[in-house]
Amino acid sequence: MKTTILRYSVYSAIMICALFLTSWYLLEHLPRTTQEILGYASMIVSLSFVFFGIKYYRERENEGKISFKRGLTIGVLISLITALVFGILDVIYVEVLNPEFMDNYYMESVQALEETLSGEALKTQLALLESQKEVFANPLFTFGIMAVTVFVIGFIISLISAWILQRK
Repeated sequence: MKTTILRYSVYSAIMICALFLTSWYLLEHLPRTTQEILGYASMIVSLSFVFFGIKYYRERENEGKISFKRGLTIGVLISLITALVFGILDVIYVEVLNPEFMDNYYMESVQALEETLSGEALKTQLALLESQKEVFANPLFTFGIMAVTVFVIGFIISLISAWILQRK
């Protein structure tokens, strides 16, 4: 079971890193909302290795049988390792590869708020955005947010995959 988890975690982590870096280099000209949608799609595609890992374990290592609990455990562990790797990649991206990312993101957010709000509502949202900017400047926080995001998506995929693939 350990080798299956490690193998499919590596596949998933390589895929999520490759898709992230590819989108950074090739799709940087797209609007931020489109980039976010593609980011979530790349997380889902990368975490498809959860399904394949559970299926591999069932077919090749466990004689065609797997309980929901065992499948969920395998999926969660693959998701956890992938989430940790992606959290580290995100910190490297924000701190080393693209250190102006947070400032650019903040400026785009301010522009979007100014286009849609005015008066007191604008002031309130700008104050909230300013407080969030300080929190997101902490690399541990960005690591945690990105790792948890990937893990939650992976957990959902693990639940669905374990349910579909269970056989007694």
